[in-house]
Amino acid sequence: MPRLVLFNKPYGVLSQFTDDGGRPVLADFLRLPGMRPVGRLDRDSEGLLLLTDHGGLLHRLADPRHKVWKRYWAQLEGAPDEAALERLRRGVTLNDGPTLPAQARLLAEPGLWPRDPPIRYRAAIPTHWIELQIREGRNRQVRRMTAAVGLPTLRLVRVAVGPWELDGLAPGQWREGEVSARPEGS
Repeated sequence: MPRLVLFNKPYGVLSQFTDDGGRPVLADFLRLPGMRPVGRLDRDSEGLLLLTDHGGLLHRLADPRHKVWKRYWAQLEGAPDEAALERLRRGVTLNDGPTLPAQARLLAEPGLWPRDPPIRYRAAIPTHWIELQIREGRNRQVRRMTAAVGLPTLRLVRVAVGPWELDGLAPGQWREGEVSARPEGS
């Protein structure tokens, strides 16, 4: 029976099991032989990382042709207006080409766990949260998209991949997920 694990990757942890540089890795939190991460989350991003021991499921979730929706909460430097959100919704042009249209909306302070280390605080520059949903997985895509509309990302948390959500998992915690769920877009 294939396994699927939902893991809340803490800030500063690499989305791999080993590192020659001694940085924190998945093996510091998970001892699950045969499991492989589905895609990646950058070291400075937090949140939901799926792991599986099933090659077909890994392919279905990670392959860009299947366009599985991924939902992020991004704390931005500055105040997004409707024009910036609409640009994200239409897709923006990055140095590696245009992005697919996204779903974007303002988000109230989500009440997440404290980040260690905390984001920088600058009294003269407000921050706001947005929810951004994308169907691609380019390198640092959400950060590059928000920067393209003039709103740098200060904190980025992935909260869902297809039908799977964090649902209260604390950083560093994991739980088994249902493999039978079909990801949206596949």
